[in-house]
Amino acid sequence: MAKKIPLRQDLPTSATWDLSTIYATDEDWLEAVDEVDFQTTLSDEFAAKLTESGADLYAGLTYGLEMMRKLEKVYVFASMKSDQDTGNSHYQGFDAQAGALAAKVSAAIAFFDPAIINLPEGRLEELFSEEPKLGDFKHYFDALLTQRGHVLSREAEELLAGASDLFNASQNTFGILDNADMEFGTVLNEDGEEETLSNGVYSRLLEAVDPEVRKQAFQTFYESYIKLQNTYGTLISSNVKQQNYLAKVHHYDSARQAALARNFVPESVYDTLVEETHRALPLLHRYVALRKKLLGLKELHTYDLYTPILGEPDFSIDYESAKAEALEALKPLGDDYLEVVNQAFDSRWIDVIENKGKRTGAYSGGSYDTNPFILLNWVDNLNNLHTLVHEMGHSVHSYETRKNQPYHYGDYPIFLAEIASTTNENLLTDYLLDKVEDKALRAYILNQFLDGVKGTMFRQTQFAEFEQWMHEQDAAGIPLTADVLNEAYGDLNKVYYGPTLEFDEEIAHEWERIPHFYYNFYVFQYSTGFAAATAFAEQIQKGGATGVEAYKGYLKAGSSKYPVDVVKEAGVDMTKPDYLQETYRIFEERLDEFEALVNELED
Repeated sequence: MAKKIPLRQDLPTSATWDLSTIYATDEDWLEAVDEVDFQTTLSDEFAAKLTESGADLYAGLTYGLEMMRKLEKVYVFASMKSDQDTGNSHYQGFDAQAGALAAKVSAAIAFFDPAIINLPEGRLEELFSEEPKLGDFKHYFDALLTQRGHVLSREAEELLAGASDLFNASQNTFGILDNADMEFGTVLNEDGEEETLSNGVYSRLLEAVDPEVRKQAFQTFYESYIKLQNTYGTLISSNVKQQNYLAKVHHYDSARQAALARNFVPESVYDTLVEETHRALPLLHRYVALRKKLLGLKELHTYDLYTPILGEPDFSIDYESAKAEALEALKPLGDDYLEVVNQAFDSRWIDVIENKGKRTGAYSGGSYDTNPFILLNWVDNLNNLHTLVHEMGHSVHSYETRKNQPYHYGDYPIFLAEIASTTNENLLTDYLLDKVEDKALRAYILNQFLDGVKGTMFRQTQFAEFEQWMHEQDAAGIPLTADVLNEAYGDLNKVYYGPTLEFDEEIAHEWERIPHFYYNFYVFQYSTGFAAATAFAEQIQKGGATGVEAYKGYLKAGSSKYPVDVVKEAGVDMTKPDYLQETYRIFEERLDEFEALVNELED
């Protein structure tokens, strides 16, 4: 009998998140939808007199913000209900309804930005002097005015906002196809049991000690994608086209420039990341060659990149034990930080177990008026302990931002998001390396760190480079067919992993299964965030109370300042390559230690 993935209704309540804290019933959610829907009908009243006085400007501003605040709560409930079981058509309907409502809200508030950006010189200052309450929004308006030259007329912005459902069709279709409709077949696990493949099971089997299990999982998993390569090619091509189109009509030179401008990040940060990573590729090639040697393989394949080099140690860790280890690892951040972590554990902020139809991977979600929830697909290993502290970093960041900032600054841009999560992972690694004396287990932990840098710094930069290439090809009028995408992705994979790694045709199809390619230049921030987090972890460990408080200033800042400035004030300058070079230096240092340690174990 194949090992079954449990159904949602069979999970213990204690292992599921409590979304009733958002809306107690579906009826409450529907009432909130109706309320927001009604608010969209008042748009013209506020638009007509928005800039007639300071009071009118304040009224129009708060109208839009309050509607967005209510919408976010509606959207979070629907999307998380859908994510917990993507095969549940009832909550798929809720999610679609929330998406349609978001489009209406976007259209309703589309009047605001053009009206402010097109004000005559000096008029905004006059409006501020008329209404003192606007003083709390100075940075909000400063950030808005950076869009001058990129915001269209009210009518044009309304048309684009109203079509957001259409623009998101490729991303939404990818999500349903990949999470609900894809069937990956079955393989034999290491116990000889037939097991149904899912994204979560696939990731676990790639860590198997038995190379035949890894190979079968890899080939069987990708077989499903290869059959649908033209469908996935059409989806990603359509997504790239819409991003390029929106950038063009908003007078940006590229989709990348438009995406980074929304986070006020210089494009040079992206280019520097790719340049410094290419300089560091010899380290990755060295690590790949070491992996082949230590695994004792005549050939190293893609499916051999994730199994622990020294085999599986005695480090299976269940969820309850992982919670205790997380609390110990995060102690350097202080008791106030741990209080929030305990609240997450004790108040059902976390959805722990994989169930049939559940969205793959992990994330931290929520809105200004909800708990910062966490979705997991728990597996009893070290990697999932890292995932737990990673997502907890996001959730505490959200908690502290919302606690310390008003709604209009109560979120943080994507560029800042991955720093808090990866700082926690670095603290966990430091904690484990300080604690563990057993050479085999220590080598395993170092292996996990090296794999983490491989997966975050190198792999995500590879994704970023490919994402930029896709947009450039489309902008040049070159069709993004499946064959073109396969060839380009396969060639880039060879550059990153070097000559030691055998080329498996399946890996040329990896672009088909990466959801982040639909997120509009998101992935590079995993790498920049990891590098900044490395610097912050050093600061927390070595800077004493001053270093910890500076870091907490970053956690509390939200979007009250430009993101590069938030990080710089907390102690890390991301406009320079130093933080990237430091990360690759630590990678080399721990690679040296790992090599020396495994040599001792072999003697």
